[in-house]
Amino acid sequence: MTISNNFHHVSVMCTDLDQSVAFYTRALGLEQMPRPSLSRKGAWLGKNDVIVHLIVNPDGTYRARKVIKIDDFHFALRVEDFDAAITHYLNVGFHESEDENDPQRIVVYRSSPVGFPMIYLMDPDGNVIEVNAA
Repeated sequence: MTISNNFHHVSVMCTDLDQSVAFYTRALGLEQMPRPSLSRKGAWLGKNDVIVHLIVNPDGTYRARKVIKIDDFHFALRVEDFDAAITHYLNVGFHESEDENDPQRIVVYRSSPVGFPMIYLMDPDGNVIEVNAA
């Protein structure tokens, strides 16, 4: 078996499709893509090589935590310009806050033990997203 160099997509559970579509378009700049008729309501979003499949689950996302923890389940996206990413998040309403329960909170690590800078944020259902740079 040979796997291509591209990751195909990540599926993310959500409870409110409109709210999640708004988050992923605002926070990550993704755009809605055509989606076939499937058994569960959802949306496909993408841009360049990044594709996120939102799947509605009215019972929630099965996540107990609603705070950002870098050692928790997450998916990561790489950006070319780390400072531009921080500026983008600040411009669309995110901020570095002391309140870990703030849904608009981002956690920024300019220096990290893994060797590259990272930003962590959370979608409306508590799914953690890492944005990093080389």
